[in-house]
Amino acid sequence: MDLQDLTKDLANQENFRITRRMEELMHTNPNFRNLSSSNRELILNLINKYKEKIRHGIKPSSITIREDKYHLYQDRIKLGLTPTDLEQINDLLDSFKN
Repeated sequence: MDLQDLTKDLANQENFRITRRMEELMHTNPNFRNLSSSNRELILNLINKYKEKIRHGIKPSSITIREDKYHLYQDRIKLGLTPTDLEQINDLLDSFKN
């Protein structure tokens, strides 16, 4: 399971399923075990933000995704994001483009 699998068919999933799939991803994929609980919460908030747009038939624009990446990069020290965490979150945001 990968981040692209997590965001696939996002419009038809309930919040508890997304949370469960996120937890499953953390346990099965060793690349994501380094994420702290605050980083997981940040990822879930981003997923929920885009999920609401996708449910209404609005595909996230590349500008919106780029703005989120910029704000995450600016606040990376305050949020405690390592370069690996930031790269994984950027991959998640890129998966919304598809």
